[in-house]
Amino acid sequence: MKRYLQLTTLASILAFMSSGNLLAQESEAVYPIFETLTLIDNQTTFNPYKGALNLEIQHRFAQIKEISDIYGIFGSANTRIGLSFGITDKIMVGLGTTRSYMQQDLNWKYSILTQKTSGMPISLSYFGNAVLDARDSKYFGPEDEYKYIYRFSYLNQLIVASKIGEKIGIQVAPTFVYYNAVPEGYRNDNYSVDVGAKFQVFGFHSIILEYDQPLVQPQDMVDDAGNVEIEGKTIYPNLAFGVEIGTSTHSFRVFVSNYNNIVKNRSVAFNDRSIKEGDFQFGFNISIRF
Repeated sequence: MKRYLQLTTLASILAFMSSGNLLAQESEAVYPIFETLTLIDNQTTFNPYKGALNLEIQHRFAQIKEISDIYGIFGSANTRIGLSFGITDKIMVGLGTTRSYMQQDLNWKYSILTQKTSGMPISLSYFGNAVLDARDSKYFGPEDEYKYIYRFSYLNQLIVASKIGEKIGIQVAPTFVYYNAVPEGYRNDNYSVDVGAKFQVFGFHSIILEYDQPLVQPQDMVDDAGNVEIEGKTIYPNLAFGVEIGTSTHSFRVFVSNYNNIVKNRSVAFNDRSIKEGDFQFGFNISIRF
C-alpha cells in the first residue's frame, strides 16, 4: 500500500509538471508580424534584441506632378538616417538625422506587453522622442525673443498591435506631439490616432498601409470684436501605402504618401497636403538588422 501511494504521488507530480509545461507551451510569445522598427513612418511594437543594432534609411522624393521631373524623382528630396540599439530585449534607444528642417532626433521605445498564443491577445509598447530643429535661429521668431528651447518638439505614444492568424497584423497608436514654438496659425499641442496594417502575401513580402487621423485643428485667433487676426491652418490626415520586400536581415519598402515629413512630429502637427487633391509622392525605406 505504501509503495502504491508513493507511485501515485509521483505520478500526480509528473502529471502536474506536464500540465504546467503544456500551459507554458500554449502561451508562448507570438512570432511578430511587424519585424521592422517602423511600418512606413509609424513606429511598430518591434524592438531590437539586446545588443542588436538596426539601421534605417528613409527617403522621400518630391511631389508627384509631371513627367518632366519623372514624377518627383528629380525634385527636392527628404532623407533620414537612423540607428537604433537594443539595451535589453525590451528597451531600445535610437538617434536619427533628417535633411528637412535639419532635424536631429533622440528616440526610445519600451515593450510593455508581448502577444501570447493564449491569454494575451496584443502587444503593447511605449515610444517617445525629443527632436531638435537645427536650422538658423531666424526661423524661430524675432531675434530678441529667441530661446534655444524653441527648437525642440516631443512625441509620446502607446502602440497597440495584434497579429491575426498567420498573415495579418494591425496596430493603433494614440499619439501626442508638443512643439515649444510654432508658426502663427498652428498649435503647440497636437493629438492623433495612427493606424497601421500589414498583410503578408507570400514569404517575407507584404502589402502595408498607414493612416493618421488628427484629433484637433488649430483655431482662428480673434480680437475682442470677433475679427480674425490669425487664421488657423488646416492639418490633413496622413496616408501611406505600398509593399514590403523582406529577408531575414533586410527589409525594403516602397510606397506613396501624401506627406513629405519623415519624423512623425512634423507630419502630425503640420501636414498641409490633402488626400482628396492627390498630393502624393513616392518614397522608400531600407532597414538592416545587425
